[in-house]
Amino acid sequence: MGAHSAKEQPALSPLAVPGPSPAAEAARRKSLRRYKALATSLLLVAAAIYLGCRWIEATADPLPTWVGFVRAAAEAGMVGGLADWFAVTALFRRPLGLPIPHTAIVKNKKDQIGDSLSGFVGENFLNATLITEKVRAAGVPEKLGRWLATPANADKVSLEAGKLTANIVRAIDPHEAAQVIDSQLIARAFTPQWGPPAGRLLAQLIDEGKTEPVVDELADWLHRRALASEALIIRVLDERRPAWAPKILNEMVGDKVYRELVTFTRAVAHDTHHPARESMRKFLRKLSRDLQEDPTTMARVEEIKHDIMGSTPVTGAAAAIWRATSTGLIAAAENPHSVLRVKLQELALSWGGNLLDDADLRESLDKRVTGAAAFLADNYAEDITSIISETIARWDADEASDKIELMVGKDLQYIRLNGTIVGSLAGLAIYTVSHFLFL
Repeated sequence: MGAHSAKEQPALSPLAVPGPSPAAEAARRKSLRRYKALATSLLLVAAAIYLGCRWIEATADPLPTWVGFVRAAAEAGMVGGLADWFAVTALFRRPLGLPIPHTAIVKNKKDQIGDSLSGFVGENFLNATLITEKVRAAGVPEKLGRWLATPANADKVSLEAGKLTANIVRAIDPHEAAQVIDSQLIARAFTPQWGPPAGRLLAQLIDEGKTEPVVDELADWLHRRALASEALIIRVLDERRPAWAPKILNEMVGDKVYRELVTFTRAVAHDTHHPARESMRKFLRKLSRDLQEDPTTMARVEEIKHDIMGSTPVTGAAAAIWRATSTGLIAAAENPHSVLRVKLQELALSWGGNLLDDADLRESLDKRVTGAAAFLADNYAEDITSIISETIARWDADEASDKIELMVGKDLQYIRLNGTIVGSLAGLAIYTVSHFLFL
């Protein structure tokens, strides 16, 4: 984990040391000051008792026996209290500001502590074997199945998935979405030549007989147009007849042309083997070949394609497609009765039921979950734990030392209290034993 030490990392901006709320921090500081004062007071009491005993020893004659016991207890308590004060203080700062080696440990060794903590977490908590065992013991598939099989939870899945979908769609920049649609869909559709693919498609449709409905529809359309063309024929003939020709002759010719045209188109519409139909089929076959092989035809198709590309509907198509798509998706995602939301709910219920009923499915999902956990631990444990060392490296040393002392709080001051009390008892015990040994 040393590879992630602050010394080997690029310079990063300082990071505030996390801590409790201002009110909670004020309460902790007040408690810490109180326990510091208590520990210091007990040390001063021991010192006062020791000095008092030394004064009695210097002035009293004869010397009371009890003075030796009290002095020994006070002296040992004072020494124990001072030693523990030094040890506790040396963790966070230099005692009395003196440059004593191996003091202000938290401040001076902050980065090393971060590296060590990072390594400890990685080795003991992000261990692939341990994580796999914990994940497998958790019974994730069965719990997930029971949760999803509950209708209220399936509704939650549908609701949250809908919210997520709507938020994602709203977060997408419309201009960027239109650019993607334009570059990935519209531009790609217009990039290749249209002629050869269209010709191959038409040839395939002809071979499969799927162009016959087109021929039928064209024949029927021609017949319908012929039935409605009598007035048009007479008007055209009337406009073009010689001035000397009688009008009745024009009407007779027009009627004859009309009847012949109707008869012809009726025959084309009803006779599937009519020569006109064969001409249509030949035209389609020739068109399919020309689209693939004739440079003139292919060039014309390309001209049509470029005209279409430059048209207003196509240039604005990407934005219009995204507006319609995004509006529809958001509406469907937010409407609990939409097909999307209903399908999400049904899918959640179905998945839950399948997980509860199918042991093989549960086993398969369990393998996937444990495999994913093991993969993350094996491949990304160092990256995850490096967050610890990198974050601590960005803390201000003085602030970090202060906050850590605040978090530990009164527990370290108990060490000072215990040092004074235990030292006093130990000194008293040693003096008592020695006193009775050398009476």
